[in-house]
Amino acid sequence: MLDDSFPTMGTVARVVRDRDDGVDVASVFAEIDRRLSRFDPRSDLSRLNADPRASVPAGPLLRAAVAAALRVASLTGGLVDPTLLGALCRAGYSDSRARVQPASLAPALASAPPRRPARSGLKAHWRMVEVDDGAGVIRRPPGVEIDLGGSAKGWAADFLAARLGRSGRFAVDCGGDLRIQARCREPWEVRVRHPLTGGTAHTLFVRSGGVATSGIDVRVWECDDGEFAHHLIDPATGRAAWTGLIAVTALAPTALEAEALGKAALLSGPAGGRLLLGAHQGGVLIHDDGAVEMVNERRRRLSTRRAWSDNRAAMPEPRQNAHAPHA
Repeated sequence: MLDDSFPTMGTVARVVRDRDDGVDVASVFAEIDRRLSRFDPRSDLSRLNADPRASVPAGPLLRAAVAAALRVASLTGGLVDPTLLGALCRAGYSDSRARVQPASLAPALASAPPRRPARSGLKAHWRMVEVDDGAGVIRRPPGVEIDLGGSAKGWAADFLAARLGRSGRFAVDCGGDLRIQARCREPWEVRVRHPLTGGTAHTLFVRSGGVATSGIDVRVWECDDGEFAHHLIDPATGRAAWTGLIAVTALAPTALEAEALGKAALLSGPAGGRLLLGAHQGGVLIHDDGAVEMVNERRRRLSTRRAWSDNRAAMPEPRQNAHAPHA
């Protein structure tokens, strides 16, 4: 069993697999980071955002990542919007916070405004972005900037998983966004970290697919005016969303879909998040008061009981790590 961890994309990636099949996993993530970082002015994404033309030539990696971000926006009805970069910067997230200690979550919650679910923005600039693979370009109105923080980690986990598809049992963890494969062997044990206590909020047993956690605890900061903000923006207001949830873990067929559902569920608040996860493969909601709520847990247990009840041998298991940045 190979087990590698390395910094990338402002977080830490971990890849556990039976064999490498000639895939240099660190190099794959390094190339994605080099091309898609909004914090590096030399990246393909930064050059796209700075380009004054409406139609900009773009390589296949950038086109694929932007197309994935647009799919996420469509899947979530615009709640997870890749064109909110301006709002993120105005909230205080113009520079990387990968090495910045987050503010304490408790006082941030105590001083936060009344809780309300986020809503899709009326302008919906993401609908104006077009990826044209035939022409090799990305089109958008000049001035519309794209941020891939809401989709890139899940997309990267899926991208690498496609390269490891013949490696037997593997788990790719990119800052808490996982793509897992176990085939006929024992499922992976995924421990969801509680953002308030640091302990394990819940343990999931997953045979294959995506698992992703979206939380506000690792990207929360105090503003100059004494108020607190975080990186999950309400598209309708352009401000940090305080919805009554502090973390959501979602399950889906892919890491990209799980990442999208986790963010959308958190932005939707407790009632909306419960409905959203319940309509898919379920997950875990963690509320402002620390309460942990499982969605569709009974159905998942019934469907996975045979898979793991007779196979409990200890294996190197990935953890959902809330210390790692969640986009």
